[in-house]
Amino acid sequence: MLPNKTNINKDKVKKILIIKLRGIGDVILSTVVLDNLQKDFPNAEIHFLTEPPSLAALEKIPSIKSILLFKKSSFLSGLILIFQVFLKRFDLIFDFYSNPRSALITFLSRAKYRAGFPYRGRSYAYNIKGPSVRDKFHAAQLHLEFLKEIGLSFESKELHFGLSEDDKLFSEQFFNDKFVSNDFVVGLSPSGGWQSKKCDPIKFAEIGDEIVKKYNAKILILWGPGDKKEALEISKLMKNKIVLAPLTDIRKMAALIQNCNMIVANDSGPMHIATAVKTPTLSLHGPTNPYLQGPFGDKHEWIRLDELDCIECNLLDCPKHHECFINLPLNRIMEKIAIIISKNNLKPLLNETT
Repeated sequence: MLPNKTNINKDKVKKILIIKLRGIGDVILSTVVLDNLQKDFPNAEIHFLTEPPSLAALEKIPSIKSILLFKKSSFLSGLILIFQVFLKRFDLIFDFYSNPRSALITFLSRAKYRAGFPYRGRSYAYNIKGPSVRDKFHAAQLHLEFLKEIGLSFESKELHFGLSEDDKLFSEQFFNDKFVSNDFVVGLSPSGGWQSKKCDPIKFAEIGDEIVKKYNAKILILWGPGDKKEALEISKLMKNKIVLAPLTDIRKMAALIQNCNMIVANDSGPMHIATAVKTPTLSLHGPTNPYLQGPFGDKHEWIRLDELDCIECNLLDCPKHHECFINLPLNRIMEKIAIIISKNNLKPLLNETT
């Protein structure tokens, strides 16, 4: 008889492996399981298998013992990884990615309990199966539904992102240099995995100027290596003075985000980082579904132009004129920002004349 939710011997589980590949945002959303697993398996080590770009997000999370890296460079590297997982003798594996390669790694692991999504062609690898429907839940909630379905704890909704003391010190020093203690600092993040997910700089500039006008805010433009052009364009288009973040690694960017009072971001890795470091977030959506990929948690809000006939197109490049962002009414955006300020009890220096 195959193991199921009624007969996992928790006392026998000493080593757990979580498998989650893809982008850093997807990996961050999977960390919602960590506190729940620690509750059910307090004496077990938790290890993680992911791709190299997500290493920095995970390696400073205290509950993660070690991180294995999935590299697509060669067939040999794949064999070495399978052998590494095999040798570590994990008792319980959660394959939250469940593609053909991760299913094979799970199947060959010799783990007694092998949990994954029962997608076609991959069910052979798992003797514990989670939900079969992927698009019914938010991407973070889907992981909790998985735990719930197999009889494990699922109450904690905390996301995690690891920051070092050096990361925090860097951010504190930057903020002390650029702002004063009572400044209401709003971050703008033009990052986006695809071009069509990136709100246009002219709209970001419009949003930034209106936030300054209404709340006397200071604007910090956050950017990564692929976003420098947009960041500089926003700074040129804005009528008000801005602070441009320096080029940093992903953890130092996360530390800067953590010190912001709130941020406005595209559907992107930095948006999910913001939710993980508990910075109130407004996400801007066009081609993607905010119900599935929006900011996770009650602190946050999202906005999109629902009446647009091509909304949620999921196209990598917009064949039109990016109306989903360009035509977003500023008053609706500011209404969402007001909601975030209210429910998070933020204290901007409201300009009473606006």
